Amino acid sequence: MTARARKDSTMSRPITLVAVCALAVAGCAAQPRNLSPANNTSVYSLHQPVVEHTNFVFDVASRDDGVPAAEQARLGAWFDSIGLTYGDHVTIDEAQGYQSAGARRDVAKVAAEHGLLVAEDGAPMTEGNVAPGYVRIIAARSTASVPGCPEWSDPGIESPVRTGTNYGCAMNSNLAAMIANPDDLIRGRDAAGHGAAIIAGRAVRVYRETQPSGHQPLPANSTTGR
Repeated sequence: MTARARKDSTMSRPITLVAVCALAVAGCAAQPRNLSPANNTSVYSLHQPVVEHTNFVFDVASRDDGVPAAEQARLGAWFDSIGLTYGDHVTIDEAQGYQSAGARRDVAKVAAEHGLLVAEDGAPMTEGNVAPGYVRIIAARSTASVPGCPEWSDPGIESPVRTGTNYGCAMNSNLAAMIANPDDLIRGRDAAGHGAAIIAGRAVRVYRETQPSGHQPLPANSTTGR
């Protein structure tokens, strides 16, 4: 399956978004350059998931010792306003030559209150430079959809060996709706498995260390009514 990617310019403030997405091609059979119902003689779907990216940008004032409480409150309210949720990618961008461990710590604390971690990788490109004394928080969100589905405009070509226009719409639309991280449709996951092993080990540790729910003795009840 092939997942296409395109950029979305929706933002939480008037800053132009520049989002560059990679195009990944899954292991499918070779297809004609211009695939259409007339020459689609395979089981390849004409309609593929499209992944769109939106970067929400917010600047907060910071000091060497961290982000003031009032600015942390503004940041938390902003997270609420954009509906920050699982799957969003939070990064921090700072002014050139300025790095504040305290600011990163305080931003990470506010993000943790919303159930997310601040990513350690580089922040995406945004318009304008970060002003001295400020840090820029970027919340990147990706969504997946299958444009043009359902497709009932099959031209009715009389051919015993071809795939209709609506073929694959249900499966691809359901996949786009259910996938937790739409970016996985573009570049997939690292095959190293290190992260999966950590998650599996954490689940086993919780299972072994958690006390059973029935380890407490039964309460003593009186039958005399007193």
